[in-house]
Amino acid sequence: MHNTLMNKLATEKRVQIVSALVEGNSLRSTARMTDVAFNTALKLLPEIGKACAEYQDRVLRNLPCKRIQCDEIWSFCYAKEKNLPEKKKGNYGFGDIWTWVALCADTKLVPCWMVGRRDGEYAKLFIRNLASRLSNRVQLTTDGHRAYLDAIEGAFGSEVDYAMLVKLYTTDPTLEGKYSPGECCGTRTQKISGEPEEENISTSFVERQNLTLRMCLRRFTRLTNAFSKKIQNHEHAISLHYMHYNFARIHKSLRITPAMAAGVSDHAWNMEEIVNLLD
Repeated sequence: MHNTLMNKLATEKRVQIVSALVEGNSLRSTARMTDVAFNTALKLLPEIGKACAEYQDRVLRNLPCKRIQCDEIWSFCYAKEKNLPEKKKGNYGFGDIWTWVALCADTKLVPCWMVGRRDGEYAKLFIRNLASRLSNRVQLTTDGHRAYLDAIEGAFGSEVDYAMLVKLYTTDPTLEGKYSPGECCGTRTQKISGEPEEENISTSFVERQNLTLRMCLRRFTRLTNAFSKKIQNHEHAISLHYMHYNFARIHKSLRITPAMAAGVSDHAWNMEEIVNLLD
C-alpha cells in the first residue's frame, strides 16, 4: 500500500515537471514551480527525452503523407559561435546548432527531426531518415539551402516531386535587422525533380512550426541565459517537445492532434501517458 502510494505520488510529480517543461519553462523555473530539487528536474529530462525519441522513432513509420515541407531552425549551445573560447571552436555541441525539421502539410505531423550542423552530411542523414518513414510518393518543398539537392536525390532518386522555395532579401543595409539579412522582398520557386504542383510549393507550415518550437521550448528563446549548455539535453528537450506536439496537443485548425490526423494514434494523449513511456 505504501509503495503504491509513493509510486502514484512520483508519477504525479513527474507529470507536473513534464507539463511545465512542454509549456516553455526553463529547468530552474520548473523546479521552483513543482517544488523539487533542480537536479531532480535535470535528471528527468534525459530520461523522458530518450523515451519520447525512441517511441516516435518506432511508430512514425509507413506514413501516408502527400506534401512535405522541410526547414532548419538555428540555436546555439554553450555559447554563441563568435563567443566560443578557442579550445571549443570546431567541436560539435559548442556554438551554432541547427534543428532540421520535416512537416506534413496536411496532417501537420512532424515525422522526423535532426539536431546537428547545417551541412551536406547532416542533410543526407536527415533526408534519408525522412524517406524511410513515408509510404508513398510525396511533393517535397525546401528552402534554397543547396545541401538538400544531393541529399534528396540520394534518398528519393526520381521518386519525388521536389521544388525549392528561394526567398529574396533586400540588400538595403538600412532595412537589415539584428537577426535577419534584411527584409524579405519576394520568393521564387525552382522545380528540381518530378512534377511539383506550383500551388503546393510552400514552406509556410514548417516555418510556423519553427515559431511554435521557439515559443514552447525555452532553450530557443533569444537574448536570455536559458540556452542549452549541453547538446544532449538540447536534443532531449526537442524530443519531448515533438512528442507533446505530435501526440498530445490539439491542433487549432485540425481540431485533433497531428498523430490522429496521420492515423498513428486514435486519441489525444494526456501528460500521464507521455510520462508512462518511462516505464
